[in-house]
Amino acid sequence: MKRLVHWMIAATLALAAGFTNAAEVVLGPGDVVKASVYGSPDLATETRVSEAGSLTFPLLGEVQVGGLTTQQAEKKIGGLLEKGGYLKKAQVNLLITTLASQQVSVLGQVNRPGRYPVEGKRKVLDLLAIAGGVNAEGSDMVSLVRTRNGTTTRETIDIVDMVRKGELNRDYEVAGGDIIFVERAPRAYITGEVNRPGPFRIERAMTVQQALSAGGGLTQRGTQRGLRITRKDASGVAKTMEVKGDDLVQTDDVITVKESWF
Repeated sequence: MKRLVHWMIAATLALAAGFTNAAEVVLGPGDVVKASVYGSPDLATETRVSEAGSLTFPLLGEVQVGGLTTQQAEKKIGGLLEKGGYLKKAQVNLLITTLASQQVSVLGQVNRPGRYPVEGKRKVLDLLAIAGGVNAEGSDMVSLVRTRNGTTTRETIDIVDMVRKGELNRDYEVAGGDIIFVERAPRAYITGEVNRPGPFRIERAMTVQQALSAGGGLTQRGTQRGLRITRKDASGVAKTMEVKGDDLVQTDDVITVKESWF
């Protein structure tokens, strides 16, 4: 069920990924734009925004565009061409061919980790969809690290809970330089008389009984009597206790299944 929810998130938002309002893209260092002016093919050029935030345009030389949207930059260049007497009415079009300045890193347990351009308004779920969605090892918990006005913050989003409740207002808008990190799902361990001893993924509100199923069930010699969990307390000291089938499993628990003597 959980994997299905993740797949639905990725599939639905992947459709939205293709719709971009290019006029809202903010230009920055490293971006490459293809410029054209209606009726003036000799002014067509392809240029890169410098580290100082300027691009080179025919007749005008260096034009400061860093921090402007493409629409604002078009109007600025057109105004300069008109003001300089080069054209009576300048209709400028800028097409971004490489968006290097506005990229978000999507890391951790996703199917296609990497850096992705942010074109227009994008949110965390949009970027997860573009990165192929959360993989089978991924947690429901996603961290967003972002820097605004010189201050770096970290937000944690429970994406499954958010979608199930329809509370998409909890989704955060992202910008260039942000980092999205999908944690590995919490694990516990089962040992003793089960068919598949070893680590297993902890699902929400998972009970000891469900953990036994994750371990492939009891062997012919196994018994549910005297089930034990070894768990670390807040100080890191491991303690072993007897548990029942409806007790909840916690991260890093070690469940031991005994052999039946009868």
